[in-house]
Formats: sequence, structure tokens, C-alpha cells
Amino acid sequence: MDRLKAMHTFVQIADHGSLTRAADALDSSLPAVVRSLAALEAHLGVRLFHRTTRRITLTEEGRQYLASAREVLSAADAADRALSVEAAEPAGQLTITAPVLFGHMYVAPAIVRFLERYDKMRCSVLLHDRTVNLLEEGIDVGIRISPLEDSSLVAQQLGSIRRVVVASPEYLRKHGVPSHPRELLDANCVRVMPGAPVSFRENGRSFTVAARGNLEFNHIAPAVEACAASVGFGIFFSYQVLPLVREGRLRIVLEAFESVPRPVSVIYPNARLLPARTRAFIDWMKAEFQGLKL
Repeated sequence: MDRLKAMHTFVQIADHGSLTRAADALDSSLPAVVRSLAALEAHLGVRLFHRTTRRITLTEEGRQYLASAREVLSAADAADRALSVEAAEPAGQLTITAPVLFGHMYVAPAIVRFLERYDKMRCSVLLHDRTVNLLEEGIDVGIRISPLEDSSLVAQQLGSIRRVVVASPEYLRKHGVPSHPRELLDANCVRVMPGAPVSFRENGRSFTVAARGNLEFNHIAPAVEACAASVGFGIFFSYQVLPLVREGRLRIVLEAFESVPRPVSVIYPNARLLPARTRAFIDWMKAEFQGLKL
């Protein structure tokens, strides 16, 4: 059994969710794909997929093996590239997505510097505060502030971001500094729609608080400004309020109860055979955001 080929076949099945579609993607026959998967499962001594007449899904062992297989295949590709003649300087079109405010504050300046270095590149930047499907929407690379749930994507963590509770110094003088997140239930909170309950941690355990208030927005920026104007407490990602915290217009409270920081990652559809322009951009962002903690 060619183990690298079998791993590649396994990853294609996981990515396409179908033996038939994997065979088409590999330009192979369905029986060959079935034999390769069977040989790999026999070699590992575990079942990698649950298979029925209608669908195929990863087992728990399959999900664990998928991450390792991607790393092995990526390392093999890197070794091959190290021994080959490098392609010409990265050039061509790259489409990138990122959250709106984080993209404006951090990603866009990094892309400007990237284009200054690689002047043959062209970038289209799409800023959205929703989970973008890279494959369906034809996007090359994304910057995401959340754990990766889609196993067809690859994520490399760039840093981490906290979710913080803030209020203006004037509001805190008037209403007091809360000592526990549950005090927010009786306070006025400026909310950003849809206003889901907020997670906190205490003694290693998580709990949620459904903050309430008399003002809500569908965008972050005016909600932050309302908090700075002493309307109430606000719960935001740290980068969204950092400029006003530095200016002294907002103060972070309840830091001891903050939930686990969220990862900031660069995500892309597949680690194998990435175009030089995509790999150059990923490497650039890793260098730009190395050790980012906000």
C-alpha cells in the first residue's frame, strides 16, 4: 500500500463527503478508491468512516486521523518544494475575507504591506461579519475569529482575542464597578444584535449571562461609542474597544471572569498544492500577526 496515496484518497473522501465524488476528483475509479480506503483502515485497525447507502461520515477516529493526514501531506509537499526550482515571484489574483472591523483595523494594513512587497499580486478583500463559506463563494483565504469547525478547511492560528466587558469611567463612578458578571443582569447593557448570552468562567467552569438593555445596534462601532458615552456596559472583542481603552474613554471590568480567548486563524480550503501566491500570503500573515494577543 502506498500510504501517502492512501492518505490523499482518505482526505479527498472526507473533503467531498462521497466515495464517488472523491473518485472523480482523483480521476480514479470507484473500486480503486474503495480498495484504497479498505487497505488504509486495515492497516490502522480502525474504521475511518460510518457508511450507509445514503451517506458517509467520519468516525471519531477518522476525525482525529484527518488532522494528522493533512499535516503529513503538507509536510511531504513542503519537502518536494524544497528540492524543486521555486516558481516565479507570486503573482495573480487573490480573494480574501475577514470580519469587518478586524479587517479594517488589522488585516487591510497587512495586505497593503503585502502588496508593497509583491507588486505583481492583485487582492480583493471582502469584509463580512458572518461565517463565509470559502469553497462555495470562491474565496482563497479567510481570517476567522473562532475555532474551525469545517474539516474541509485548514487553519493556522495567528493569535488570540479576548471578549471583554467595558463601561465608561463616568458610568462606573455613577453605578459602581461590578464584582461578578451576574450583576450585569440588573444593569443597562448596550447590545449588538442578535444579542446571544455571553460566556464567562469561574473556578474553571463556564456559565452564561443574558445581558439586557434599552439600546441595541446591528453594527459594532456605534455600540462601542454608546458605551463610551456612558449609556451602559458593553461586551465586545478586545480589539473593538482597544483604541478607546487606551484613550481612557472605556475601562475593562470583570477580567477575572473572562472566557477562554478565541483563536484568530488564517484559513484556506486545502494544504496541498497551494498556488505560490496563496502560500506567500499565508506566510506573510503568520509573520505579521505572530504572537498576536489582544
